[in-house]
Amino acid sequence: MLIRDATEADLAAIQAIYAHHVLNGVGTFEEVPPTVDDMTGRWRAVVGLGLPWLVAEDEGRLWGYAYAAPFRARSAYRYVAEDAIYVAHDAARRGVGRALMRDLIARCEALGLRQLMAVIGDSANAGSIGLHRAVGFEPVGVFRDVGYKHRRWLDIVLMQKRLNDGGDRDPEGDGLPLG
Repeated sequence: MLIRDATEADLAAIQAIYAHHVLNGVGTFEEVPPTVDDMTGRWRAVVGLGLPWLVAEDEGRLWGYAYAAPFRARSAYRYVAEDAIYVAHDAARRGVGRALMRDLIARCEALGLRQLMAVIGDSANAGSIGLHRAVGFEPVGVFRDVGYKHRRWLDIVLMQKRLNDGGDRDPEGDGLPLG
């Protein structure tokens, strides 16, 4: 399996993977699948900031994708990103998610980011929660009953992974420990 940067040519396959999750799952709270044009805009926004958007490809097929986007717009969050990962519905439990996440984490560390956040739809989403735990994310909280989709209330699980010593060192100064 090859993990590589997504290109504009990948966006139709990316949109198809995501559309399946929008329509059939609760990992995302979107209820109407975005178009390929919508996904193109999202991809351009992420890569335009120098952040990674990756795909997993094998035998000419895209099996999944992952990216890191700004966690929040305010400048104080500039060392924090939020991950997103989606695997084709027929590729679950084949190592696609782990391979994507490992590469995404490495690229975020290389960019000097200090925290990677996961905002996971549905506290029963064992696959995503388990994947994030397996690559070193820790649970930090749950927002209860904040999304309503498929005629049920859904939680959001918050998980966090420290990168590059997290908040222990000054990212803009001399690299010495803070405090």
